[in-house]
Amino acid sequence: MTSHSAAARALGAALVLTGTPALAQDLVISNWDGYMAPDAIDNFNAQSGASAELVLHGTNEEIMGKLIASNGVGYDVVFVSSPFAEVLNNLGLAETLDPAKLPNMANLYAEAMQLPHDPGNSFSVPYAWGTTGLCYRSDLVDSPSSWNDLLKPSEDVAGKTTMLATDRWLLAAGQLALGYSVNETDADKMAEVRDLLIDAKGTLLAYDDTTFYAKLVSGEAELVQAWDGWCNYGIAENADIKYMIPPEGSDLWVDTMVILNASENKDAAYAFVNYVLDAENHRWAAENILYKVPNEAAMAGIGEDLIASFPNMGMAPADMLKFEQLRDVGAAQRDYSRLVSEIKAAN
Repeated sequence: MTSHSAAARALGAALVLTGTPALAQDLVISNWDGYMAPDAIDNFNAQSGASAELVLHGTNEEIMGKLIASNGVGYDVVFVSSPFAEVLNNLGLAETLDPAKLPNMANLYAEAMQLPHDPGNSFSVPYAWGTTGLCYRSDLVDSPSSWNDLLKPSEDVAGKTTMLATDRWLLAAGQLALGYSVNETDADKMAEVRDLLIDAKGTLLAYDDTTFYAKLVSGEAELVQAWDGWCNYGIAENADIKYMIPPEGSDLWVDTMVILNASENKDAAYAFVNYVLDAENHRWAAENILYKVPNEAAMAGIGEDLIASFPNMGMAPADMLKFEQLRDVGAAQRDYSRLVSEIKAAN
């Protein structure tokens, strides 16, 4: 499938710009703060004749609680990470997508159409993707060579490290360090992960999902677990900050757009997702939030200077797909939550 189809682009433009009565309905889109262009909703409304509004959610868990409680009623398009998109589909809350209504999916990389959580993109459309690794001050610490450099830091680094607080990524550091799957559910193996992370807790400065890069910039932290895009925020302020993926590997994380089955504004919802997938619109995310997007046409327009400044932005999709994608672990998610509670409560 080519990402440069003139016919697809023309059809996408026609779909977005028609302004049919079906698009003149209220449309509720839920996303994380700052995760798309500030004027995206206004521009979409002006171009389509729709009346869309943006509501914010802080975490996947927050929006999932609302969607499950309401059976999806009151929302049209939601941005969620791929394991949560799987849950929505398994609960019957996700629309089975009609690709004819999403011609700009032709812009996606071939790899983005065959992600393990949703081969063929039948219920989700990838919006951003990347890896999780180690972000560090290269002027203060040696280049790390293992997840254990974070989990079992040397004395001079102990107390100057942070780990991600969110369940799946916190556990993934231990799973990867021990050579296990990032979707591991075996009780004995997960007990090993718990014990490793309890020991690591005693060496941490903090669990931190949002300000770890600022701690690196200030020098309060020297080595942190980080999503690649968030490490880029630190690199933008201090070129001595570097990102690397340990030899034991990374997870492949994917944030997606899901149209809700309960939506009463399906045509407008499809038009919005198609609008985001336009190369120019989608490129905003790569250039401004410094996350790779799975849109080949969008990434083709990224300047070489940006990739030179943020090398992880140049990672090829085929290389990302060598890592295991986070998946819905079903009933084991309760065990994950319990283990994380035990880790964080440990003295």
